[in-house]
Order: sequence, then C-alpha cells, then structure tokens
Amino acid sequence: MKKQLALALALAAASTSAAAYDRLSHTYVEAGFAHQQAEVPVLAPVGVTVDDMKANGGFINGSIAVGEKFYVFGGYQKGKDDSIAVNFEGFGKIGEFEIDAQQAHGGVGYGHQLSDRVQWTGEVSFLRTRFKAKGEDITQDTAEGDDYRASLGLRGNLARNFEGWIKANYTDGDMYDQEFSGTLGGLIKFNDNWGIVAEGEFGSDQKQYRLGVRWSF
Repeated sequence: MKKQLALALALAAASTSAAAYDRLSHTYVEAGFAHQQAEVPVLAPVGVTVDDMKANGGFINGSIAVGEKFYVFGGYQKGKDDSIAVNFEGFGKIGEFEIDAQQAHGGVGYGHQLSDRVQWTGEVSFLRTRFKAKGEDITQDTAEGDDYRASLGLRGNLARNFEGWIKANYTDGDMYDQEFSGTLGGLIKFNDNWGIVAEGEFGSDQKQYRLGVRWSF
C-alpha cells in the first residue's frame, strides 16, 4: 500500500511539470512471465485444508487506441502449480495435487489527459477464469466462471524513460466475490517502441505478477 501511495503522489506531482514528454500510447503488445497466487475453490471436509495455488507460466496482453481517448484491450495468461499440498489438522500433509490455471480478459478504456505527462483512466472489462485440477481423489476437476471488473487509475511519465501507473479495481462474479484490488505497474523504455514492463495486482483472495517485454507502436 505504501508503494502504491508513493506512486500516486509521484504521478500527481508529475502533472504539474511543464516539460515536454512523449504522449502516452494505448497501442502496444506485451508478453512474458506470469505468476498467480489464489485460494483454491475446493469443498474440503472438516479438518482438511488446501494450500493456496502458486502458478507460474506466461502471458500476452495487447491494447489498441480507438481515437484520441478510447482504447480496447485484452489478454491471456496460463500457469501451473504441480505441488499444492492437502493438509489434515494434527497430521500435516496427507497428499497433493496440481492445477492448470488460465485467465482471459477483454475490455474498453477511456483516458483523459491531465497534462502532457499524466492522464487518468477508467476501464470496464470481462474476465474468464478456469482452474483444472489433476490428482488422486479429485472428484470435481474443473472450476471456471465469468467475472466483471471496473477500474479507475492514474498513468504517467515519471521520467523520459520510465512510465508508471496505478489502478483501483472492483471485481465480482463467479470466481471473485466482490473483491477490491490494486494494480501497480511500470515500464522502462529503451526507445520509442521497446521496453521492459512489470505489473502486480494485489487483492485479498488473488495476487498476480507479470514481467515481460512491451512493443509500443
């Protein structure tokens, strides 16, 4: 939370600068490594607990500007955790299983320019999530569902080669239960087109981290 507040203050301060910076682009493609942590949606007997899923994999995201203020975006990520422990109170670990996790999303956004360096953004999106379990004594191997998300945030150039953003999200539906989360991200720019992107999403039930390469055009 302190890091998110610090970035928000930095973005607000950046909006007062008169320096000329490149306009923020909403047209890009990015891909790389993804890590997802989530509570596993299982029905366990009394005394039995299941560790949280920690799935590693990859992602691909993209966005296309539609006019000067609107943009459409989407993405897909897939990961796997092959050693989720099943524990029994008083005995410890009694077994394990694996989960393949997939999530796709798509939506539309609006960006309002506050200055040459900063804009606020509003987004609405649809999420499709699927967990597939494999292991002994698994009676229901698939959990999947649809969710909807609304987001508000700030995005800005904090330096000539560094862009940052912060968002507050509300997600509800089949897999998320009225969850509030925060998104914190940054882009180190090598030139006008290429850069390294990092982003984290922090919620009470689910957390996601991404690190990859972005091509803006």
